[in-house]
Amino acid sequence: MTTLNPDLTGFLVPVAETTSRLDLAVEGIRCAGCMATIEREVGRLDGVVSARVNLTDKRLRLTVNDTTAPARVLQRLEDLGFRAYPFSPRAHTDQSAIEQRRLTRALVVAGVAAMNIMLLSVSVWSGHASELDPLARDFFHWISALIALPTAAYSGRPFFDSAIRALKARRVNMDVPISLGICLALGLSVFETWSSHEHAYFDGVVMLLFLLLIGRVLEQAMHRRTRAVAANLAALRAEHASVAQADGSWVECPVDTVAVGARLLVRPGERIPLDGAVLTGRSDIDQSLVTGETAPRAVSPGDTVYAGTLAMSGTLTVRVDRAHDRTLLADVERLLAQASETKGAYVTLADRAARLYPPIVHTVALATFLGWMLAGLAWTEALAIAITVLIITCPCALGLAVPTVQIVAAGALFKRGVLVNAGDALERLAMIDHVVFDKTGTLTEPTPAIANLAAVPPHIQAIAGRLALASRHPLAAAIARATGATLPLDDATETPGAGVTAVLDGVEVWLGSPAFVGADAQACVLAHQYPSASMVAVRVGTETAVFALRQPVRTDARATVAALRAAGWPVEIVSGDRATAVAEVAAAVQVQDWTAGARPADKVARLHALTQAKRHPLMIGDGLNDAPALAAAHASIAPVSAAHVTQAQADFLLLGNRLSLSLDSIQIARRARTLMMQNLWFSALYNLVAVPIAVLGHATPLVAALAMSGSSLIVMLNALRAQTPQEIR
Repeated sequence: MTTLNPDLTGFLVPVAETTSRLDLAVEGIRCAGCMATIEREVGRLDGVVSARVNLTDKRLRLTVNDTTAPARVLQRLEDLGFRAYPFSPRAHTDQSAIEQRRLTRALVVAGVAAMNIMLLSVSVWSGHASELDPLARDFFHWISALIALPTAAYSGRPFFDSAIRALKARRVNMDVPISLGICLALGLSVFETWSSHEHAYFDGVVMLLFLLLIGRVLEQAMHRRTRAVAANLAALRAEHASVAQADGSWVECPVDTVAVGARLLVRPGERIPLDGAVLTGRSDIDQSLVTGETAPRAVSPGDTVYAGTLAMSGTLTVRVDRAHDRTLLADVERLLAQASETKGAYVTLADRAARLYPPIVHTVALATFLGWMLAGLAWTEALAIAITVLIITCPCALGLAVPTVQIVAAGALFKRGVLVNAGDALERLAMIDHVVFDKTGTLTEPTPAIANLAAVPPHIQAIAGRLALASRHPLAAAIARATGATLPLDDATETPGAGVTAVLDGVEVWLGSPAFVGADAQACVLAHQYPSASMVAVRVGTETAVFALRQPVRTDARATVAALRAAGWPVEIVSGDRATAVAEVAAAVQVQDWTAGARPADKVARLHALTQAKRHPLMIGDGLNDAPALAAAHASIAPVSAAHVTQAQADFLLLGNRLSLSLDSIQIARRARTLMMQNLWFSALYNLVAVPIAVLGHATPLVAALAMSGSSLIVMLNALRAQTPQEIR
């Protein structure tokens, strides 16, 4: 991408009277060290209030109080070896896909080259190189060089480019010693081959590249899966609005141009563009994705409606009270972005362990070279030993320690019906010690069902089902589904926000709210039996009946909650639904600690409170209003029936209809974290043993590459054990 004009004032978003926000995509961020460097150096600049890096999507979020600060930020990032430009989710996704293809191609090239060079090496060494005809040996070496040099030039570019950027910025990252070892080994191998000496290390270099690229591809794949897909919120955001003009006409205008106080026309099937109050009209509003409320809400003049909610039946005129970035939908998006930054700041164990690698390895390799030179060894031999140190300490095992376990554990969970949606999710899930449930669609089934179907006479059921087919109300759809109706009544008329009427065989039939049908008394009695249910009444002539519709509790919810509590973890429910509905479900699953009527900010605040209390909360939810909470939690799980934005934010997705899959996730996560720790300790122990051997000259670059490969193989074999769950007790 080309460097943009440093004047970025057009991309600044006001967040307060004197401050603005700017999101920048930053190329070249590789690890937690890069993140810390950027936050520290950029945060020192004049005009920068705060600088936060999201390691997951390589995004820098700036808060500035000076419109000239972004230009200074771009220059400072350039000095540090990073390129930045205004962040665009779509452009960033495209760039990530390009990088994934680039790494995959480099991996394939390195793998094919490694196999061919190893075959040549076996041909040389199987005949004892000291006894082999020098011309034949040199021929094999030159063929290896013809394969290795272009392979290194192509497959090594991800490491070379990163190292060059770091050196230009006078920094050292993990790719610097890797690139140095590769270049020195290739150079020495060419010199040795040109001088007709026995040893060349082309095989070790290409094998090293191949193994390094395996880790890099796995890492990139995990990062792509954990991208914050905030753009999905656009599916709920109306792009245009019908705005009333002075002459009484209605004109389609972009939502961004609509001011507070404007009057909007919202037709059935349209999403409400902005927050406001209903002036005229009545309609049923589906606001489940925004507020978490179970049942559609009937609105009339004076009621408040929110951007992103769906008008289902009648036409409304709405006065705009909150526009642009002040709507509830914008609040959800902002909370989601803030929580994602907190999660992105999480540093994996492998990143922390690898942070000290470059300075230590450079020092040891240089000391080895100088020490052997002072001991009287030829410079080529001393250099070969130093290269061996660089290669044998290459952090392949360290780099594979975490991602291999993640891949194996993710595969095991997939077989059980769970998708892992974040790179470090397993490690975080293994640490949870407090569980927070949403209610709607999580502890309950996602679709409503009739609780008292057997109490309604069959002929009444059949007529109600046919009436329900003539309505667009979701509760009507549940009645039609439960009664098995397939043929709607002719000439049925729907009254928005009330119900449906028709005439069947000369008899007037009604379906709708108890007040509309005239069955309030009957519905009141039934409400005592089903306090959380929504009531839909039906009348056939003088005969009436009332359906109690509610979302039933999942069959395994109580057992799942009991297992979590048996592990010693507190369990609570925080829901946006009404108190009667939450209380009933809490009693059914035996949870005493519950909160009703919680808005998105309330859920985030509760999780932040738990975090400040040194807890590691797990959030399980499914609605759009749960997305910020899922991002703010230490780990998060959502059913596959969840809203798209919620799915994108959750660490784990339950594909099946069993809530007990969350237990499987926790058990495998605990096993995975144990194996990650074992792999990291093994990597450290390997270096403690291998480095002295290399420093003392008891290994060659090829042996170093093989030893490094062996350590990587052990790490990968150990990772296969992640398929076995670990009990949570």
